Amino acid sequence: MLSTAISVENLAFTYPGVDDAPGAPVFEDLSLAIEQGSFVAVLGSNGCGKSTLAKHFNSILLPCGGKVYVSGMDTSDPELLIAVRRAVGMVFQNPDNQIVANVVEEDVAFGPENLGVAAPVIRQRVDNALKQVGMYHYRNHAPHLLSGGQKQRVAIAGIIAMEPKCIVLDEPTAMLDPRGRKEVMETIGKLNREKGITVVLITHHMDEAAQAQRVVVLHKGSVALDGTPREVFSQVETLHGMGLAAPDTVELFYNLNSCGFSLPLDKINAEECAQVLYEDLG
Repeated sequence: MLSTAISVENLAFTYPGVDDAPGAPVFEDLSLAIEQGSFVAVLGSNGCGKSTLAKHFNSILLPCGGKVYVSGMDTSDPELLIAVRRAVGMVFQNPDNQIVANVVEEDVAFGPENLGVAAPVIRQRVDNALKQVGMYHYRNHAPHLLSGGQKQRVAIAGIIAMEPKCIVLDEPTAMLDPRGRKEVMETIGKLNREKGITVVLITHHMDEAAQAQRVVVLHKGSVALDGTPREVFSQVETLHGMGLAAPDTVELFYNLNSCGFSLPLDKINAEECAQVLYEDLG
C-alpha cells in the first residue's frame, strides 16, 4: 500500500488585498493527495493557482483554511517548519535566483550546511547529488558560466543534497531552451525512477506533463481533471474549454477526427501516433 507524501484537505487561501480591499480567493475548498514515490504534473491556465498550491507544500505559504500535511506533518505548525522543508525541496523557474555561491560544489553544499549536517557527510552528499544530475565534472566551475539547463541541474542538486522525500518544481524549464528543458526533464525522471523521490512538476508544457504518471488540472481553484496522461489528454474539448491544449500528437488526431477520421485520442507519443496512422491509412 502506497503512503501519502502530501495531503491537501479542504484548502482555502486568499492573497491579502491592496489598500484594505478584500483579496480574491485562490482556493476555497481544494483537496488533493499525492502518493509517495509518484511523479505528478500539475497543469492549468495562468492564475489558476498552480504556484500558490506548490508554495503550500513546504510552508512558503500557509493555509487560510483547511490543512496541508507533508509526511503527516502539519505545514502550518511553526515547530515543524524545518522538518517540512527537509521533506519537501522547491525548485523555481529562474535558477539564478537559487544559486548563492561562486563555485558549483559550494552552492550545492549550502542547503545541507544550513541544516547543520556534519562536514564529512556534506562532502559525500554534494558529490552524490552532482553525480545524480550529471554535473559532477563541473563541481569546481563558476555557476554563472553554465548554461541555463546546467544551472537548473545545479539547483536541483542543491535540493537533492538535503535528501528530501519530495521535490516540487515550479515551472523549472520556463526560462530554458529546448536542450536545457530536455536535460532537466531527464534528470527529474531519473530521480523519480531510480531514487524513488516523489516529484511534483508544475508546468505549462503539455509534452512535459505527458512524461508524468499522473496529471492534475486546476481550474478556477478546483481540481478539474485528475488521471493518467492518457486519460486527461484524451479529453480535448474539456481542456480547450479551460484555455489549455493537449499535446501536439493528440491535437493532430483531434483535428483529423473533425475532418472525418476516427482516430483514438489516447496516443501521446509520436511513435504510437505514427503506428496508428500507418495502420489506418496503409
